[in-house]
Amino acid sequence: MVFEEIYELYWQRIFRLCMGYVNDTELAQDLAQETFIIVWQQLPKFRNESSIGTWIFRIASNNCLRQIEKEKKFAKTDLPINLEEKKQESMEPQIQMLYQFISELPETDRIIISLELEEIRQAEIAHIVGLSESNIRVKIHRIKEKLTQKFKDNGY
Repeated sequence: MVFEEIYELYWQRIFRLCMGYVNDTELAQDLAQETFIIVWQQLPKFRNESSIGTWIFRIASNNCLRQIEKEKKFAKTDLPINLEEKKQESMEPQIQMLYQFISELPETDRIIISLELEEIRQAEIAHIVGLSESNIRVKIHRIKEKLTQKFKDNGY
């Protein structure tokens, strides 16, 4: 598969996965770009041991986890107090809220539900995350229950 085809096929899905992790449009775009830089660099070494999609999602999730670790090390108190947080307003409020709720989940749950929303097969999710398929099914069910409850708690 040619890189340009891979990019066209997976860009939106990887971006949405990154949004599920960071809930920040610009950062999600940066993380998606970084993911595709890695894909570009590593594509000649890809050995077809898994599907190309599984490989790309694993790269993206590892990239997002590294970003989260960096954020934990950075003291938020170093930021100026008078900055207002800017949000992208073009998304529907329910979608923005969904990304917000997903970003509040534990890291593993974020990757699992983000991949589920991208309609990745549960067997592939299990391979990406390193859990059993039955464990993934249970986790997805529980995550959906948590998200549904959060929407109910917020009047939806």
